[in-house]
Amino acid sequence: MKRKVGLWIDHKKAIIVAIKDGEATVKLIESNVEPRVRLSGGSRTATPYGPEDVASEGKRDEKYKHHLATYYSEVIQAIRNADAILIFGPGEAKGELKRAIEESKDLRGRIVGVESADKMTQRQIAAKVRDYFAK
Repeated sequence: MKRKVGLWIDHKKAIIVAIKDGEATVKLIESNVEPRVRLSGGSRTATPYGPEDVASEGKRDEKYKHHLATYYSEVIQAIRNADAILIFGPGEAKGELKRAIEESKDLRGRIVGVESADKMTQRQIAAKVRDYFAK
């Protein structure tokens, strides 16, 4: 029987519901990504009480993107043996994960849906996945 996976994802956590032979298992993956990473470095100007020149914003963005890429690869590893994948959640994370999955040769073509959804409890997520794949 096919292994069907539905996952609710945002930038903080992913809740993965795997359904196989009518049994649902739930797994939580936390990203540990901080939205604003404070980098050490930078310098002050010679002017007293002048502006502080902190480390470049580009470095901060690159570090954030790296953390997200690590998070998405961990999620992809957890759903690697899925035959059908449903992705839902608020914000941009679902689209970013979809693009990361499509870059993976062995998972390409297994996404059956991408939907917007608000914050949900684990029970609501599991119920949504069961209902979606019961169709």
